Amino acid sequence: MRTDLVPDTLWERVAPLLPPAPERRRRCPGRLRVPDRAALAGVMYVLRTGVAWRDVPAETVGCSGVTAWRRLRDWTEAGVWPRLHAALLTELRRASSLDLDDCSVDGSHVRALKRGDHVGPSPVDRGRPGSKHHVLVDRRGTPLAVSLTGGNRHDVTQLLPLLDAVPRIRGMRGRPRSKPKRLFADRGYDFDKYRRLLWKRGIKPLIARRGVAHGSGLGKTRWVVERTFAWLHQFKRLRTRYERHADLHLGLLQLACCVICLRQLSKRQPSDQAVRPWRQ
Repeated sequence: MRTDLVPDTLWERVAPLLPPAPERRRRCPGRLRVPDRAALAGVMYVLRTGVAWRDVPAETVGCSGVTAWRRLRDWTEAGVWPRLHAALLTELRRASSLDLDDCSVDGSHVRALKRGDHVGPSPVDRGRPGSKHHVLVDRRGTPLAVSLTGGNRHDVTQLLPLLDAVPRIRGMRGRPRSKPKRLFADRGYDFDKYRRLLWKRGIKPLIARRGVAHGSGLGKTRWVVERTFAWLHQFKRLRTRYERHADLHLGLLQLACCVICLRQLSKRQPSDQAVRPWRQ
């Protein structure tokens, strides 16, 4: 098995969240169950390279593509990825690597080569079938919540669902944080109705106005969400949607967000994480 696909830092955090393996009867014929770490390596191989599940090299990865797909399906149904994401966000806040005061939101189109849920005619791709990735990030570009819709859904329809999907992030004294103080967005979110809804939630909307010349200065803060999409699309499986089942593609998207959070966490020096002992 290739250890670079599932490093120890990732496996130590995801292993306690995986559902237990079914018990095997004594003298039960058949093959032995593939270890979960090898199956996760197969999932990471597909996520990174974008190859078809049937083309996963079992000799190199340690798991066949069919087994990796089935394990991804089971783990997604068990809700492993949202729990892993929430745990990593807690670690980032404990390490003072999460800035929740200013957040940005945006959506990105991807082509969908197969029919399925959350697929629609894309208005930016000549009506071809497509889907949208919606993401909410903090000031540093760390993904806080993601969602998947059809390519013909308006970005603003996912504004409130993304805010509701942010987990209660602990890691510091006081109440856990689950919403920003200010929210930055482009002209696609320019609706007074949603501005009022954000004010009711105690969030200050900083949304660009349609029909106004560029130069408002909001791009100095909201550019991080575009960089987050670039990070997500470094995973080749997310550049184009191949999964017919929307929950599996969303599971891969959530797993990619977990990997990004883990990279952000690895940038912290050990001396930085020991600045405030009472947070441990």
